[in-house]
Amino acid sequence: MTRKKQPGQGEDTYGQAAGAIGGLATVFGVLAAIKGKLGLSWPATVLLTAGALVSLGYVAWWIRRGVPRLWARTPRSSSASQPTALQQESPAQVVDEEQASGQPVNEEQTSGQPVSEAHAPVRTSPGGEESHPQLTMVLSRVGAIGRGEQVRAGDVTIEDLPGVGTVYDFLVPEGRTCDDVAKRLGPIASMFGVTRLHLKLETSRKTERRVRLLVLNEPPFSSPFASPTRQEIQSFAGVPLGHEVTGRLAGVPTFDKASLLIAGMTQMGKTTLVNGLITCLLIAYGEFDLYLLDGKLCGLTKFEKLAVRYEASDDPAVLEDMLDELNSRVEGRYTQLQDAIRNRQPAPVFKPVFFIIDEAADFYTDNGTKESREQVRRVEDKSRSLVSKSLESGIATVMLTQRPARDAIPVKVRDQFLYRMCLYVASEGSVKVALGDSYFDTVAPIHPALLDPDIKGQAVLFANGSSTLLRGFNFPDEFIWDVVDEVHARREAAIPDSPLKQAIELMRTTGVEFMPTPELAPALGITETDPTERGKQLSRLLGGVSAGKTAQGRGYRLADLTAAAMSAS
Repeated sequence: MTRKKQPGQGEDTYGQAAGAIGGLATVFGVLAAIKGKLGLSWPATVLLTAGALVSLGYVAWWIRRGVPRLWARTPRSSSASQPTALQQESPAQVVDEEQASGQPVNEEQTSGQPVSEAHAPVRTSPGGEESHPQLTMVLSRVGAIGRGEQVRAGDVTIEDLPGVGTVYDFLVPEGRTCDDVAKRLGPIASMFGVTRLHLKLETSRKTERRVRLLVLNEPPFSSPFASPTRQEIQSFAGVPLGHEVTGRLAGVPTFDKASLLIAGMTQMGKTTLVNGLITCLLIAYGEFDLYLLDGKLCGLTKFEKLAVRYEASDDPAVLEDMLDELNSRVEGRYTQLQDAIRNRQPAPVFKPVFFIIDEAADFYTDNGTKESREQVRRVEDKSRSLVSKSLESGIATVMLTQRPARDAIPVKVRDQFLYRMCLYVASEGSVKVALGDSYFDTVAPIHPALLDPDIKGQAVLFANGSSTLLRGFNFPDEFIWDVVDEVHARREAAIPDSPLKQAIELMRTTGVEFMPTPELAPALGITETDPTERGKQLSRLLGGVSAGKTAQGRGYRLADLTAAAMSAS
């Protein structure tokens, strides 16, 4: 259908066109007059006229804005007689005025002023029950609850923790959840006059409305906590990794079917933290096999005598060799699991194994050659296989890196870690590498870039969907050495009396780290003179431990025999 032309439409268009033409003619006339009067060129005339108009506009704006301000500063007789304290409104009063008028509150009126319950008037809910003035003001001010919603006083419990802070336990209004509070912890901290790190939020598994909010008196870890005792470590429900902000122990419930990635900038306390982790494992986790790859070359040396295998190297070839050994153990354990299922037998219980790699990023860096790139590719594939497939077989991996960049540890390896820890880093990108791309979409995330870099060992632990701010243990060396010596003595006593144990004791008695087969075989009662047959008999007698070759010939290293004995015990 053809749209009908509205009456008068043509006349309006004609009038607007005529007005525009008249306006242009007037402008050109004025410009021509100015040009003739001043003798300027056309471009200079246009620029001069435009500059004059802009200047006049600025003067008009300044007069309009400045005169009312000067007038407002003039003392009035009605207000001058009032006390100064009455002229200043508290943040709560400002919010009340906002709710009454429907107008937004000026940020300058409340910024920098910590909330106080004494400043907030008591209001009554529509049902007649009094609201809690402080929490209602804070939560409504930051948008966690609506302007007309209130936190009822009967739903609030406040507890003072001496020397720590204040705990607010409350219910948000119906229709609101703890997530509404969690998303606004930064603004809430501002209302309390503290930082985000001063706040700790806990939720309830019984109701979405329950919120438990701790507000610290001082910045977290301003004063160091004493290292835990053996009894405290043993009584912890899981594996402790450090102290939380209240001084209680914090950690993970178990390392069964879980691995841990620890990231942070250099000199932030990663190695000290993992030394504390190993110490706690030795005290509370029971017997386990320990594999250590010390990329820092001396960061994990304290535990060398307890390790099934200890390597101080940053060579990817060393990591690949250890991965081959551990992946072989994984395959053997899965074979046992399959046999148990086929034979309808209980699943076998495996001794836990921990593989700890310090400065892991160094092992995923090639030197530019084709051979090196191919080796790093193999290391990536074998690492992913170990971390992803070993969990059902009781083998946990702990990786530490001081370069939390996207290319530091391959994504296909990083994504396999269930537990994540991040110490101080300088950017949000590094946080996402360490804690996951979706970390800031989780409940009450803590930004590691806000941590104080001068307080070593601070870290954000992200485990089982929740974040915990903690500080790792810094045990004295004497305490660690005592634990290591005690565990070593216990393991030595547990080694069964066998040819393997006899060979270990013989080599320790003679003070050698390597003994050739021709010397070791007769000491264990083997009289065979044929070298090949003698080597086979000795290998069987030692439980299948393979001989190595050095400048002294084929023989056995004490470290290999000790590792085999500890692994079998």
